[in-house]
Amino acid sequence: MISNRLIGGLVISWCSSAQAVVFVSDEINTTPRPSDFSICFDNSCQTIRQLSLTDDQWQGIRAMFLPGTRTPDMERTMIKRAVAQLEQIIGPLTGTAHDRGTNETTGNPLDHRMDCIDESTNTTTYLYMLQQDGLLHWHRVKEPVTRGFLLFGWPHTTAVIEQENNRQLWAVDSWFHDNGTAPEIVPLEQWKQGWSPTDR
Repeated sequence: MISNRLIGGLVISWCSSAQAVVFVSDEINTTPRPSDFSICFDNSCQTIRQLSLTDDQWQGIRAMFLPGTRTPDMERTMIKRAVAQLEQIIGPLTGTAHDRGTNETTGNPLDHRMDCIDESTNTTTYLYMLQQDGLLHWHRVKEPVTRGFLLFGWPHTTAVIEQENNRQLWAVDSWFHDNGTAPEIVPLEQWKQGWSPTDR
């Protein structure tokens, strides 16, 4: 979830912007590719690292989607696996390998925490890289969405994809689980109602 310092104005900007990550920091690469992308952490993108993957690392991600996905549901399954694998690759590079789900902390300041702003920003980056490499055939990346606000509980933000054949929006939420675990992908309208994995 979003830290208290963001409630004043950033949340509104985040939701209304076509390039949502710009409102977190102008240091974040909004046209990411495997050889040049940003990852943020330490709660609400207080720390930003510019990273690159090796050819072998990215080919391992690409292989998950080849020769292609036959259905939207299959593609969402591949997206989950790809996001989890990218987190596993990037965790040791950024010190976020021990990040725990939700806002739970390990108690070790060296285990850089990630709140939902960090998670949704990073997941959106991963999704854009998949899209730009032509690996997504059934979905397109949308701007992150925030639910809650003060009337309905603390704000919480997620990455979003749109299913192209029916325009259904899906939340891709990696905040609920520890680093390297597959994100939850659920209909965005259901997510907006306060959905969490405990509802299953």
